[in-house]
Amino acid sequence: MTSHNRPESVRNYCSHKIGFIGKKALQTEIGKKIFDSLYKSNVYSFLSSQISDFKNYKLVQEIKNQPLPQHLAVIMDGNRRFATEVGLSPTQGHYYGLDKLETLLDWCLEIGIKILTVYAFSTENFTRKSEEVKILMDLCDLQIKRAQNDERIHKKKVRVKLLGDIKVLPKELQQSVKQLEEDTKNYKDYQFNIAFAYGGREEIVQAIKHIVNDVKNDELDPEQITEKTVSSYLYTTGLPDPDLILRTSGEARISNFLLWQLAYSELYFTDVYWPAFQRTDFLKAIKDFQRRKRRYGK
Repeated sequence: MTSHNRPESVRNYCSHKIGFIGKKALQTEIGKKIFDSLYKSNVYSFLSSQISDFKNYKLVQEIKNQPLPQHLAVIMDGNRRFATEVGLSPTQGHYYGLDKLETLLDWCLEIGIKILTVYAFSTENFTRKSEEVKILMDLCDLQIKRAQNDERIHKKKVRVKLLGDIKVLPKELQQSVKQLEEDTKNYKDYQFNIAFAYGGREEIVQAIKHIVNDVKNDELDPEQITEKTVSSYLYTTGLPDPDLILRTSGEARISNFLLWQLAYSELYFTDVYWPAFQRTDFLKAIKDFQRRKRRYGK
């Protein structure tokens, strides 16, 4: 254990905090009470943190010994409500949400989830106030540019792809997305999908249009169209359907996300707002998934 984690460091920290009182003041009853109060509260926090870390460590080991979801999809909900409850602006809530997304990628890499798909911006989100839409566009651009220089992406061989109608995005963002997809297109160990300007119904409509066009051009026999054929025309072509779809914030609905792909996905809803979503919450969701019996209608 490193020195800054030892209880004596907590005592030193407390001494520093009340150093303004002076050494003589610490010899008084009031000074002693202040010191004892600070020391006890920080020791409690220290011990609580250590216990939590140990429990998470044990949980991670248990999870790694059980079948993992190969494909995890997350509806990141609650940025604005989180901000309101803690006295922040909606913009700050979205920034905290972005930071949490990067942390989520770490958690997935840690336990070995191969495919992560996150719902970042829906087609319906375009109806929000123009100022907020611009902020979300800027945040997506920031996320993409961070990923371009992210050591994890290149070291872990994570392919990054945007799922959605890229044509409706600002030109600069389109270029950033295309560059990142090009830079990571040969990575095969992991895949990170960002559903942005995405709608499940729109995805299916676009797939139907392409299928009809290929039938008209005699490139596809309508009698040979199967579920597998339809899947090959979706944004997620080549990927397995999500095993687990997780939604934060307490809402229990899918909100037009991966409508075709979720046919046999397990659903998990938590009351925690997305920016407040913790590693423990993540591990509990994965553990809950591992307890379920998947029958696929059989």
